[in-house]
Amino acid sequence: MKWSEIMIHTTNEAVEPISNILHEAGASGVVIEDPFELIKDREDQFGEIYQLDPEDYPEEGVIVKAYLPVNSFLGETVEEIKQSITNLTLFNIDIGKNDVSISEVNEEEWATAWKKYYNPVKISSKFTIVPTWEQYEPVNSDELIIELDPGMAFGTGTHPTTVMCIQALERTVQQNDHVIDVGTGSGVLSIAAALLGAGKVTALDLDEVAVQSAKLNIKLNKVQDIVSVSKNDLLNGVDSQADVVVANILAEVIMRFTDDVATAVKKDGYFIASGIIQPKKNEVKEAIIQSGFIIEETIVMEDWIAFIAKRR
Repeated sequence: MKWSEIMIHTTNEAVEPISNILHEAGASGVVIEDPFELIKDREDQFGEIYQLDPEDYPEEGVIVKAYLPVNSFLGETVEEIKQSITNLTLFNIDIGKNDVSISEVNEEEWATAWKKYYNPVKISSKFTIVPTWEQYEPVNSDELIIELDPGMAFGTGTHPTTVMCIQALERTVQQNDHVIDVGTGSGVLSIAAALLGAGKVTALDLDEVAVQSAKLNIKLNKVQDIVSVSKNDLLNGVDSQADVVVANILAEVIMRFTDDVATAVKKDGYFIASGIIQPKKNEVKEAIIQSGFIIEETIVMEDWIAFIAKRR
């Protein structure tokens, strides 16, 4: 089978929404080439992830790649992708150069091209994310392992917005808590909550592709008895209250449903909000406070912000 590689030269801010656009268009996974990876400080635990070739990265901005099957609808699909990316400017998202190019690859190249970018990564004091094809032995007895296959997921779980959410879950989730994960994507946050001891996790996403991907990853990590996944628009129709609600989504979306979160969180429960770029920090913070929360902690990673808020 022939595959077409679509490559978008954009900004770090636009990586998450563009990744979602590509998945909605039928891509099974994305490759992100961010030159920041070349200079990022890391703990010396997984030597193989540091062997990065500068030639694989742009001098500025970020490259997002995805693979689509070559068929009679490819041209229309690519045009829809381009239009959807351009529409991100309506949400005040900087899409940078927005250079889009297409090239053809064969199936064997596609099947292995992105794997070199994805290796075991320790993302917090407790969690290490491991691709399914890697053999990995835990370094510590209390280390928690999340297995993911980015070929079927919405990301590798190592983006700063995801990492901050997982670190926030470590600080808030207690044994037998009920956690609601809004916009679950690959299901990585739901898996993390279950491994931290949550008794019930409700994973929600509007995208059917995300729902199926999350179900596969949840089963892979053997937490399907704790985590339930369903298609849902944010918290619409959710009538149960949770100890923790976590949402790793666009800042604009967070600001639209903070009142719904306040209804869905128990008294003294927590709201973890991530996916927030620095320029949106104060707007999102104000919206969360206006809905009856106290900001207990602000987490910063690169150009991204996450809030841990407690319901008053």
